[in-house]
Amino acid sequence: MVPVVQVHAADALGLVPFPAGCDLLQVVWCPRRHDGCWVLPEVRWRDAAAVGAVGEAPVVDGEVPSGRVPRPCVVHPELVEEYPSWDLPDELWDLLEPRFEQVEAATGRDYERHLATASGTKLGGYPGWCQDPQWPDCAGCGERMEHLLTVESWEADAMSQLTWTPVEDQGVRHEDTGLMLGDAGGVYLFECRRCPGRPVRDRFDCS
Repeated sequence: MVPVVQVHAADALGLVPFPAGCDLLQVVWCPRRHDGCWVLPEVRWRDAAAVGAVGEAPVVDGEVPSGRVPRPCVVHPELVEEYPSWDLPDELWDLLEPRFEQVEAATGRDYERHLATASGTKLGGYPGWCQDPQWPDCAGCGERMEHLLTVESWEADAMSQLTWTPVEDQGVRHEDTGLMLGDAGGVYLFECRRCPGRPVRDRFDCS
Protein backbone atom coordinates (compact mmCIF):
# COMPACT_ATOMS: atom_id res chain seq x y z
CA MET A 1 0.00 0.00 0.00
CA VAL A 2 1.23 3.50 -0.76
CA PRO A 3 0.14 6.79 0.90
CA VAL A 4 -2.18 8.92 -1.21
CA VAL A 5 -3.87 11.56 0.99
CA GLN A 6 -3.49 12.60 4.61
CA VAL A 7 -5.69 15.33 6.10
CA HIS A 8 -5.90 16.54 9.69
CA ALA A 9 -9.32 17.56 10.99
CA ALA A 10 -8.06 21.10 11.60
CA ASP A 11 -7.27 21.39 7.87
CA ALA A 12 -10.48 19.75 6.61
CA LEU A 13 -12.43 23.05 6.89
CA GLY A 14 -15.51 21.20 8.14
CA LEU A 15 -16.09 19.59 4.75
CA VAL A 16 -16.57 16.10 6.18
CA PRO A 17 -17.41 15.01 9.75
CA PHE A 18 -14.64 13.06 11.46
CA PRO A 19 -15.58 10.05 13.62
CA ALA A 20 -15.51 10.57 17.38
CA GLY A 21 -11.98 10.29 18.75
CA CYS A 22 -10.36 10.72 15.33
CA ASP A 23 -8.63 13.79 13.94
CA LEU A 24 -6.66 12.30 11.07
CA LEU A 25 -7.87 10.94 7.74
CA GLN A 26 -5.47 8.74 5.80
CA VAL A 27 -6.07 7.18 2.40
CA VAL A 28 -3.76 4.51 1.03
CA TRP A 29 -4.10 2.23 -1.94
CA CYS A 30 -2.49 -0.72 -3.63
CA PRO A 31 -1.18 0.53 -6.99
CA ARG A 32 -0.61 -2.88 -8.56
CA ARG A 33 -2.77 -4.42 -11.24
CA HIS A 34 -5.97 -6.07 -10.04
CA ASP A 35 -8.71 -7.61 -12.14
CA GLY A 36 -11.31 -4.95 -12.89
CA CYS A 37 -9.68 -2.31 -10.64
CA TRP A 38 -7.20 0.45 -11.29
CA VAL A 39 -6.24 0.74 -7.62
CA LEU A 40 -7.52 -0.75 -4.37
CA PRO A 41 -8.02 2.11 -1.86
CA GLU A 42 -8.48 1.97 1.91
CA VAL A 43 -9.70 4.77 4.22
CA ARG A 44 -8.30 4.98 7.74
CA TRP A 45 -9.56 7.32 10.46
CA ARG A 46 -7.01 7.75 13.26
CA ASP A 47 -6.11 9.67 16.40
CA ALA A 48 -3.02 11.65 15.38
CA ALA A 49 -1.65 11.59 18.93
CA ALA A 50 -1.63 7.79 18.88
CA VAL A 51 0.26 7.43 15.60
CA GLY A 52 3.71 7.40 17.18
CA ALA A 53 6.85 7.20 15.09
CA VAL A 54 6.25 7.87 11.41
CA GLY A 55 7.79 5.22 9.17
CA GLU A 56 9.40 5.68 5.81
CA ALA A 57 7.21 5.48 2.73
CA PRO A 58 7.39 1.96 1.26
CA VAL A 59 9.68 1.35 -1.67
CA VAL A 60 7.72 0.74 -4.86
CA ASP A 61 9.32 -1.65 -7.32
CA GLY A 62 9.08 -1.78 -11.10
CA GLU A 63 6.01 -4.03 -11.13
CA VAL A 64 3.73 -1.05 -10.48
CA PRO A 65 2.30 0.65 -13.58
CA SER A 66 3.36 4.25 -13.98
CA GLY A 67 1.04 6.99 -12.77
CA ARG A 68 -0.33 5.18 -9.73
CA VAL A 69 2.06 6.38 -7.01
CA PRO A 70 1.71 10.08 -6.13
CA ARG A 71 4.74 12.24 -5.58
CA PRO A 72 5.02 13.66 -2.04
CA CYS A 73 3.46 17.12 -1.82
CA VAL A 74 1.92 19.52 0.67
CA VAL A 75 -1.78 20.32 0.75
CA HIS A 76 -2.95 23.92 1.13
CA PRO A 77 -6.72 23.57 1.73
CA GLU A 78 -9.08 26.16 0.34
CA LEU A 79 -12.84 26.22 0.86
CA VAL A 80 -14.91 26.64 -2.32
CA GLU A 81 -18.58 26.28 -3.13
CA GLU A 82 -19.51 24.04 -6.01
CA TYR A 83 -22.65 22.68 -7.63
CA PRO A 84 -23.68 19.40 -9.28
CA SER A 85 -22.83 18.96 -12.93
CA TRP A 86 -23.86 15.56 -14.26
CA ASP A 87 -25.78 15.05 -11.02
CA LEU A 88 -28.10 17.99 -11.66
CA PRO A 89 -31.65 16.61 -12.14
CA ASP A 90 -32.99 16.97 -15.68
CA GLU A 91 -35.97 19.07 -14.61
CA LEU A 92 -33.69 21.50 -12.77
CA TRP A 93 -31.32 21.63 -15.73
CA ASP A 94 -34.21 22.54 -18.03
CA LEU A 95 -35.27 25.28 -15.63
CA LEU A 96 -31.79 26.77 -15.28
CA GLU A 97 -30.46 26.32 -18.80
CA PRO A 98 -31.49 29.84 -19.96
CA ARG A 99 -29.51 31.30 -17.05
CA PHE A 100 -26.51 29.11 -17.90
CA GLU A 101 -26.65 30.42 -21.45
CA GLN A 102 -26.84 34.03 -20.24
CA VAL A 103 -23.80 33.55 -18.01
CA GLU A 104 -21.81 31.93 -20.81
CA ALA A 105 -22.71 34.73 -23.24
CA ALA A 106 -21.66 37.37 -20.70
CA THR A 107 -18.52 35.73 -19.29
CA GLY A 108 -17.47 32.90 -21.60
CA ARG A 109 -17.82 30.48 -18.68
CA ASP A 110 -19.65 27.23 -19.38
CA TYR A 111 -21.58 25.87 -16.39
CA GLU A 112 -20.45 22.24 -16.71
CA ARG A 113 -16.83 22.90 -17.66
CA HIS A 114 -16.06 25.99 -15.58
CA LEU A 115 -18.58 26.58 -12.80
CA ALA A 116 -20.11 23.37 -11.44
CA THR A 117 -17.56 21.05 -9.82
CA ALA A 118 -14.09 22.02 -8.65
CA SER A 119 -11.25 20.15 -10.31
CA GLY A 120 -8.51 18.13 -8.66
CA THR A 121 -8.23 16.22 -5.40
CA LYS A 122 -10.84 17.36 -2.88
CA LEU A 123 -12.86 16.50 0.20
CA GLY A 124 -16.65 16.51 0.02
CA GLY A 125 -18.59 18.27 -2.68
CA TYR A 126 -19.56 16.54 -5.90
CA PRO A 127 -17.56 14.12 -8.04
CA GLY A 128 -16.49 15.68 -11.33
CA TRP A 129 -17.75 12.77 -13.38
CA CYS A 130 -16.28 12.11 -16.83
CA GLN A 131 -18.94 9.46 -17.50
CA ASP A 132 -22.51 9.02 -16.22
CA PRO A 133 -22.73 9.30 -12.40
CA GLN A 134 -22.30 6.01 -10.53
CA TRP A 135 -23.22 6.81 -6.92
CA PRO A 136 -22.99 3.57 -4.92
CA ASP A 137 -25.58 2.39 -2.40
CA CYS A 138 -24.48 1.09 0.98
CA ALA A 139 -24.57 -2.71 1.20
CA GLY A 140 -25.69 -2.41 4.83
CA CYS A 141 -28.61 0.03 4.81
CA GLY A 142 -29.29 0.36 1.08
CA GLU A 143 -29.06 4.18 1.13
CA ARG A 144 -26.97 6.22 -1.28
CA MET A 145 -23.49 6.84 0.08
CA GLU A 146 -21.88 10.26 0.63
CA HIS A 147 -18.98 11.52 -1.47
CA LEU A 148 -15.93 11.59 0.80
CA LEU A 149 -12.94 12.22 -1.44
CA THR A 150 -11.87 12.63 -5.05
CA VAL A 151 -8.31 11.85 -6.17
CA GLU A 152 -7.72 13.00 -9.74
CA SER A 153 -4.89 12.61 -12.23
CA TRP A 154 -4.14 16.33 -12.14
CA GLU A 155 -5.19 19.33 -10.15
CA ALA A 156 -6.06 21.76 -12.94
CA ASP A 157 -6.27 22.00 -16.68
CA ALA A 158 -6.79 24.84 -19.14
CA MET A 159 -10.54 24.89 -18.50
CA SER A 160 -10.54 24.64 -14.70
CA GLN A 161 -7.81 27.26 -14.31
CA LEU A 162 -10.30 29.90 -15.41
CA THR A 163 -12.32 29.55 -12.23
CA TRP A 164 -10.78 27.15 -9.69
CA THR A 165 -7.11 28.16 -9.51
CA PRO A 166 -6.53 30.47 -6.50
CA VAL A 167 -5.62 34.04 -7.43
CA GLU A 168 -2.18 33.72 -5.86
CA ASP A 169 -1.46 30.59 -7.93
CA GLN A 170 -2.52 31.91 -11.32
CA GLY A 171 0.37 31.97 -13.76
CA VAL A 172 2.54 29.94 -11.36
CA ARG A 173 3.96 26.63 -12.58
CA HIS A 174 3.48 23.82 -10.07
CA GLU A 175 4.80 20.29 -10.12
CA ASP A 176 2.08 17.76 -10.75
CA THR A 177 1.40 14.85 -8.40
CA GLY A 178 2.69 12.26 -10.83
CA LEU A 179 -0.67 10.49 -11.10
CA MET A 180 -2.26 9.30 -14.32
CA LEU A 181 -5.32 7.18 -13.61
CA GLY A 182 -6.49 5.74 -16.89
CA ASP A 183 -7.12 8.45 -19.47
CA ALA A 184 -6.69 11.39 -17.07
CA GLY A 185 -9.39 9.98 -14.80
CA GLY A 186 -10.05 9.92 -11.09
CA VAL A 187 -10.94 7.72 -8.15
CA TYR A 188 -13.97 8.70 -6.07
CA LEU A 189 -14.41 7.41 -2.52
CA PHE A 190 -17.86 7.20 -0.95
CA GLU A 191 -18.85 6.37 2.62
CA CYS A 192 -21.99 5.57 4.59
CA ARG A 193 -22.19 7.74 7.70
CA ARG A 194 -25.23 5.88 9.01
CA CYS A 195 -23.73 2.41 9.37
CA PRO A 196 -21.18 1.32 12.01
CA GLY A 197 -17.60 1.59 10.85
CA ARG A 198 -18.52 4.01 8.05
CA PRO A 199 -18.15 1.50 5.19
CA VAL A 200 -16.43 2.80 2.05
CA ARG A 201 -16.81 2.05 -1.63
CA ASP A 202 -14.91 3.46 -4.58
CA ARG A 203 -15.59 4.29 -8.19
CA PHE A 204 -13.09 4.80 -11.01
CA ASP A 205 -13.97 7.19 -13.80
CA CYS A 206 -12.06 8.36 -16.89
CA SER A 207 -12.71 10.01 -20.22
